[in-house]
Amino acid sequence: MLLEVKDLDVRYGRNHAVKEMNLSVDENEIVTVLGANGAGKSSLLKALHGLVSIQGGTVSFDGNDITRASSAERVQNNLALVPEGRQILVSMTVHENLLLGGYRRQGKDLLSDIDSIYERFPNLGARSGAQASVLSGGEQQMLAISRALVAKPRLIMLDEPSLGLSPILVDQLFELIKTLNKEGIAILLVEQNTKKALEVATRGYVMELGSVVLKGLSGALAEDAGLVHAYLGAQS
Repeated sequence: MLLEVKDLDVRYGRNHAVKEMNLSVDENEIVTVLGANGAGKSSLLKALHGLVSIQGGTVSFDGNDITRASSAERVQNNLALVPEGRQILVSMTVHENLLLGGYRRQGKDLLSDIDSIYERFPNLGARSGAQASVLSGGEQQMLAISRALVAKPRLIMLDEPSLGLSPILVDQLFELIKTLNKEGIAILLVEQNTKKALEVATRGYVMELGSVVLKGLSGALAEDAGLVHAYLGAQS
């Protein structure tokens, strides 16, 4: 198992954001985490990336306990996060954002990988010297994903990647997710577009108020009308 989470607890003061969460992602697998706003999905990803404190439970990656590892250490160990809202540095150029993604790497291999990013996303290549603020929403999301790719991850966690994108760009985004997975990268996907998420994922977890209320194969979850009504609401 590539990522294994056992009895994870995350609190913000009195707010119990994640409650005894158990989750796993295997090599080359796409797993989705679904739920309404406030279910605890983003808190889960932040905890897995070391951005918020964990009050209980363990996180293992590639057989190593990373529960107390820093965010930088997790990146070094090939675990990457593309956060909600992209959080690229808009005052820096496209190229500088990509260099930042590979800040623990050096030499020609890093520059070669950035060149590969420009080949994959020609729009980013054409604007490599421009400030990231001039990019469209879709281009900014591609830059955020590319910044994660430069770190050479074995698993990428995506937090609401389709948020704010047009239907055409959403389709392109999910095609990219499938392509990255075929290239050997495991994906943990938090996504508001339930239908699209279940189409690309092997398995899914449904969260409500910090807890997993349902889990299973994506096909079975997609056919569960009770799931849609009870836990996902309009987001489905």
